[in-house]
Amino acid sequence: MPCYRCGARQTDPVRGASPWKRGVRHEAQVLVCPDCQRAQDLDLDTCPTCASTALICRLGEVECRSCGLVRLAQAPSPGSPDLSGLAAEVEAALNRVLGRK
Repeated sequence: MPCYRCGARQTDPVRGASPWKRGVRHEAQVLVCPDCQRAQDLDLDTCPTCASTALICRLGEVECRSCGLVRLAQAPSPGSPDLSGLAAEVEAALNRVLGRK
């Protein structure tokens, strides 16, 4: 997955923690490269309880890593990535790997 701001691709990291940051933007998980993290306004979603941008999105839920709030993800807003074909792609990939027809 590329950086949502500049499109840079993540490379294999050296040992240790990745310098890339995860975030949520328009109810979708995004990555932010180290260069773009220096920007003042990353335009990431914030937690409605504590205003933190330390959010993760998974399986239709958004979780705040700061305060622990978990909420259902809203419907995608205009400008967010189109994930409508993702389920079909995942199913096809699983069928190929598992030898199903």
